Amino acid sequence: MIKFLDLQKINAQYASELKQVAAEVIDSGWFLLGEKAKDFELQFCDYIGVKHTIACANGLDALRLILKAYIELGVMREDDEVIVPANTFIASILAITDNRLKPVLVEPDIQTYNLDISLIENSITAKTKAIMAVHLYGRTCWSKKLEFIAQKYKLKIIEDNAQAVGAYHFHNGHQKRTGSLGDAAGNSFYPGKNLGALGDSGAVTTNDCELAAAIRALANYGSQEKYVYAYQGVNSRMDEIQAAFLSVKLKYLDSENKIRREISKYYLENINNENIILPLLGELHEESHVHHLFAIRTKYRDSLQQYLTENKVQTLIHYPIPPHQQECYEIWKDFSFPVTEQIHREELSLPISPVMTMEEVKKVVELINTWKIK
Repeated sequence: MIKFLDLQKINAQYASELKQVAAEVIDSGWFLLGEKAKDFELQFCDYIGVKHTIACANGLDALRLILKAYIELGVMREDDEVIVPANTFIASILAITDNRLKPVLVEPDIQTYNLDISLIENSITAKTKAIMAVHLYGRTCWSKKLEFIAQKYKLKIIEDNAQAVGAYHFHNGHQKRTGSLGDAAGNSFYPGKNLGALGDSGAVTTNDCELAAAIRALANYGSQEKYVYAYQGVNSRMDEIQAAFLSVKLKYLDSENKIRREISKYYLENINNENIILPLLGELHEESHVHHLFAIRTKYRDSLQQYLTENKVQTLIHYPIPPHQQECYEIWKDFSFPVTEQIHREELSLPISPVMTMEEVKKVVELINTWKIK
């Protein structure tokens, strides 16, 4: 069986280090808001290239906290609008509606699967306060045009960096990591992410000191001082053991992302089937994509998935139902987003991970190249 993502094998590489830091946490007797979390925050600041990292419980909370903090600081208020790609994972949208803000869905670019920046201005109104740039599948979603639009309309840019930790944006010889490009970013360390904890975890990254202070308080019941509450906050904290695990795994993230790029390159150069649409990278700098997912498209998606399953290759669909067709957003049931719907109808994610062998990669390619429509 070629697993889609072998987490057991990934974490086995660092088992001795993970067990060592777990023992350190157990022996310390300190399990929340301790030195391990502080250490990870500092390491992640250095890695991403920001002034502030606020560790929290998960990636959804990271986005929720950013928006909640902007509301507390008077930057946004209930019913203000946030532009967000229509094809994103639902967490991006949940973060907006949870704060009683209004998501404004905008179609993606069919070539990149990221927000179609050329369509943003058509959706801006007097109530628009932010753009959520989602680096979907691990590909950087950024451009000078996006920056220009944000400046022109005085909008915040919030990065959903859940799938792209380690990616870069390159411009005029300069490079910056995703998570440091916008006003603030939500990061996810769900176990299946490129930088994955051994449980739920997330973090906000930002260079905005006032925002960071508000987020840190909001994540701790709204408290900046014990038993004193400046805000009506929530409980969203990264525990010490996950912080310790992440500090171990962060050291290996760039080398693991490099392996993902090599696998992706092999797929791109060797998959040859007229019924398969491969991801289009074009002139994208290789380090602007960390290949969290390798997403292909085909009109015969279900047939291909069944064929690969029968041949012991695991695949996943990201995602089978678009947000505007989900029961929880019934208000959008009559909306039409043709590009989004096409992607959700055709997308299939192939196995890709830093522990895949080249024999496994070649086997996947061989199977796809010999697949025929019945």
